Amino acid sequence: MDLEHLDPTDWREWRRMRAWRLKQLGWKQRDIAAALGVSGAAVSQWLAKARDDGPAALLARPSPGHPAKLEPAQVRLIPDFLSHGAEAYGFRGEVWTCARVAKVIEEEFGVSYHKGHVCRLLKELHWTPQLPIARAIQRDEQEIERWRIEVWPRLEQEARRQRRTPVFVDESGFYLLPGRVKTYAPEGHTPILHEWQTRDHLSVMGGLTPMGKVYTLVRPTSLNGLHTIEFLLHLGRMAGDRRLVIWDGSPIHRRAEVSEFVAETKGAVRVERLPAYAPDLNPVEWLWRHLKEVELRNLTCLDLEQLHLEFHLALGRIRQKPRLMRSFFQGAELPV
Repeated sequence: MDLEHLDPTDWREWRRMRAWRLKQLGWKQRDIAAALGVSGAAVSQWLAKARDDGPAALLARPSPGHPAKLEPAQVRLIPDFLSHGAEAYGFRGEVWTCARVAKVIEEEFGVSYHKGHVCRLLKELHWTPQLPIARAIQRDEQEIERWRIEVWPRLEQEARRQRRTPVFVDESGFYLLPGRVKTYAPEGHTPILHEWQTRDHLSVMGGLTPMGKVYTLVRPTSLNGLHTIEFLLHLGRMAGDRRLVIWDGSPIHRRAEVSEFVAETKGAVRVERLPAYAPDLNPVEWLWRHLKEVELRNLTCLDLEQLHLEFHLALGRIRQKPRLMRSFFQGAELPV
């Protein structure tokens, strides 16, 4: 058997095979032991095994271990069981832990697993710990899906035909309290983020077009209907007179003065409302998320003026990334 062209899978196998090869080259047993850093008895045992059973006997043979408690077909059923939710199995709260999954496996298959092994099993099934996304119970998922598939493509076509600029609009607050995210630090030494303990914040109204243009209105006070009109006027100056404004049912969008302003534009401004309880349908919501969780993460500002500056600097960085702009529409699952 030619051992020169073999590719050992571990160093122990290589050492045994090397001992046999050196013996074939005329090395003495004690010299082989010294070269490989093992005892003479070990070399003697390897060489005897190779003489009796052939050099292949020196190859590694993986231990078969204990037979699997679950058949592959049973393992493939586990994700389906878990997809029904933890409360379907009598647990309190929609939380899956390894201990709970172990109880489900025992209930469904009568097989007992340690929670440590369940962790490895879930990893093999590509199930990982994740923070849930909060969704309103009142959501109409069918209406939201219909808006994505039917309404938005129709609105986009109509806007193109009428030479309107589609603009998604939304509002958010940016606080002096920093948006905290995880950061690396020495083990056992939790990092400290010093912050100015106040609820002072900037109110921001933002607009995002499918072409990646971003428009904002920033005020140090809560926004109202008059601010909405001010922002619509700003859009008229920056994005063109003919606009298709798409926003949610926020009270500041439904003020009487806002409706009067839209009517006075005589069709130049057209307003469409998103389905209720569907903030994820608005690409601007993804813009806010990126600003808070990426651009301004763990950033402490001492006053609103500094926060205002950092906000516009972050916005400027985003404006230089067209692919990032498109990703906000991809996050909302809206084709552009």
